[in-house]
Amino acid sequence: MEISPIAVIRTGFPEKFGVPRQSGLASALRGRIVFNKEFRDPSSLRGLEDFSHMWLIWEFSCNRHSEWHPTVRPPRLGGNASMGVFATRSPFRPNPLGLSCVEIEYIEWDTSEGPVINVKGADLVDGTPIYDIKPYIRYADSRPEARCGYVDSLSDARLSVHVPSSLAVEWKDRIDIPALIQVLELDPRPSYQNDPDRIYGMNYCGCNVRFRVIGDVLEVIDIE
Repeated sequence: MEISPIAVIRTGFPEKFGVPRQSGLASALRGRIVFNKEFRDPSSLRGLEDFSHMWLIWEFSCNRHSEWHPTVRPPRLGGNASMGVFATRSPFRPNPLGLSCVEIEYIEWDTSEGPVINVKGADLVDGTPIYDIKPYIRYADSRPEARCGYVDSLSDARLSVHVPSSLAVEWKDRIDIPALIQVLELDPRPSYQNDPDRIYGMNYCGCNVRFRVIGDVLEVIDIE
C-alpha cells in the first residue's frame, strides 16, 4: 500500500520546541488544514461541519530520516526509564505516524486554497503532512475507564505563567496571548533542564518568545 498526504496544517510553530506534547492540552491554539490541490473538492467534506472534533493522521516529518529503536526513553520520565516504542508516543517509530484529536472551529468553504478547516488544540509543527482525517465519534472513541500505564503516575501540574502587561499589549495583534500562555503552562523545556538562570527562546507565530523558569513560575522576559 502506498499513501500520500492529502493536506498540510499551518500552525504557529516552525520547529518542534514548544509544540504541546499531546493534542488538546493547549485548547486555544489555532491551526488551518489546507488540502493539496487534488483533494480540494468541497463535497469530500460534506457533513463534517456537523461534528465538533476530528482525528488527524499525520507524519512526524521532522524525524523523517531518523532511525527507530525497539526501546525509547520518554522525556516525561526524565529520559531515565526505558520503554518499548509501541508503549509510547515517541516520534521515532518504524512508521512515523501521529494521531491527534482536534476541535473543528469552522470550515472556510470557498478560499483560493479550496476548503480550509480551522481547528483548535493541534500539537503539530507548521507544514506537517496530513494523511487522513476522520470525525471523532463520542460513543466509540471515548474510554473514560481506560488504564494508561506509566502515564497515570505522571503529574499534570502546570506552570504559572507571567506575561508583562506591556508585552501583552504590544504583541496582542500579532500573537494570540491566551494560546501562548497555555503553551508555556505546559513547560516547553526538556524535563532534565532546570536551570533558573537560563533564558530560553521559543519561535512562535514568527516571533521569538524569551522566558525563564524559577520554581513553578515561568516569566516571559521579552518577545522579539
